[in-house]
Amino acid sequence: MLPRPSRLTLPTIARWARFNASSSHIAAGNTTLLPTQEPKPEALESLTEEEFSSMVIHGRSLYPPLYHPRTHSVPVAQLQFRAYNHQFLDLYMHFVGHAAAALGIPISRPVYLPTQRSLWTVPRGPFVHKKSQENFERKVHKRAIKAWDADPEVVDRWVRYITLHAMPGVGLRATQWKRAPLGIGQQMVDAAVGQTRLGSGTDKVKALAEKIVQQELLVEQHTATATR
Repeated sequence: MLPRPSRLTLPTIARWARFNASSSHIAAGNTTLLPTQEPKPEALESLTEEEFSSMVIHGRSLYPPLYHPRTHSVPVAQLQFRAYNHQFLDLYMHFVGHAAAALGIPISRPVYLPTQRSLWTVPRGPFVHKKSQENFERKVHKRAIKAWDADPEVVDRWVRYITLHAMPGVGLRATQWKRAPLGIGQQMVDAAVGQTRLGSGTDKVKALAEKIVQQELLVEQHTATATR
């Protein structure tokens, strides 16, 4: 009797067969084979982002994403991912890396954060089975990615795109840092000085006091005419 194959064996074989079949595909009207191998690093250095994006490469999603180099090392966003299944988490991180590479955003490689582990001990049943207990365990796998040197609008589109195509079972928390315009310090100083301008509080108190005195005088006049 043959051993039963694993649940991951058949999908892996099917993906391998589909990739090999697509790599040997011949374009209609053209006898040249489409490129199926990963480009060499020397060739990528001479290519621009537009030329690399226009290349036809079968199975590009199977390759690691292209990590753009940082220019000024100015942080713009930090993404944290959580999931109970680390396979779904790694696949989603692969998708996020390809999305950032397509938009030209320099990002870091996935950082493996400490796994959160929780344990529970629950009695199997009451009364006579009180001493029989059962243990449960839950692991929360965490990853992090940091982005640098990108326009805030591009980062917003990147975060919205990966949120729209989020994988079920994977949580995402995005923290973005936006650069303030020039002259923001002087504007804040002017606003603070305008709120604490000298003499503004004293004038208000004097006006209120005069209003109260006038109201008191009117009340006295009315009471004097009523007594007559």
